Amino acid sequence: MSYLMQSLGLFVLAGLCEIGGGYLVWQALRGGKGWSWGLLGAVVLMLYGVIPTLQRPHFGRVYAAYGGVFVVLSLLWAWGFDRTAPDGPDILGALVCLLGVGIIMYWPRR
Repeated sequence: MSYLMQSLGLFVLAGLCEIGGGYLVWQALRGGKGWSWGLLGAVVLMLYGVIPTLQRPHFGRVYAAYGGVFVVLSLLWAWGFDRTAPDGPDILGALVCLLGVGIIMYWPRR
């Protein structure tokens, strides 16, 4: 698997763990789902903390770029789970974020 595909896959997996874990905790505390949902959310959030360590670049670069991926995944999560479709400014902002991810993570360096 190419570096780019592996890196993007790790970003998506980390994002799903962070958003999914947060969603489970949210459902436990605000949605009345119970403590087991919150506990599962905490475990998933712990996985989110581990997955970015599998990226090659240093911490700051990975987490800076991940912020852009998180924005896009959050909009997709809201669309899929809360039925809140992104509008034009959401889509434009998401594209700008992805451009930033590409520059931060994959721009050739010496």
